[in-house]
Amino acid sequence: MACRITELVLECRDPDRLAEFWGPVLGYEVIGPEPDGLALGPPGAKLGEGPPTLVLARSDNPRRGKLPLHLDVSPEGCDQEAELARLTALGARPADVGQDGTESWVVLQDPEGNEFCLLRTRIGTD
Repeated sequence: MACRITELVLECRDPDRLAEFWGPVLGYEVIGPEPDGLALGPPGAKLGEGPPTLVLARSDNPRRGKLPLHLDVSPEGCDQEAELARLTALGARPADVGQDGTESWVVLQDPEGNEFCLLRTRIGTD
């Protein structure tokens, strides 16, 4: 027997605003309400099935900055530069965590300041 990651929970002040950001970033949609927020997942997904859902949990004091766990996303069907432009247009901002410029990833923040990385590795095909 083993466990499987079914949900990633991100504490935030405004779940609706972050759903507007993370939904398009991941190609997810709101798949259900949570007691204090929203659950996002692939279109047609059900909680606990398929890839992990992203739960946006409302909190008056969400933790900011570098977290012990963060999300890494990879471009799908485009290169890193094109995906960076798309994420920036959605509201992502660059984050400085001490990079030296040789990294193959880009560190960003979502609209509430949660850090995540855009990797160079492209997944999927056109």
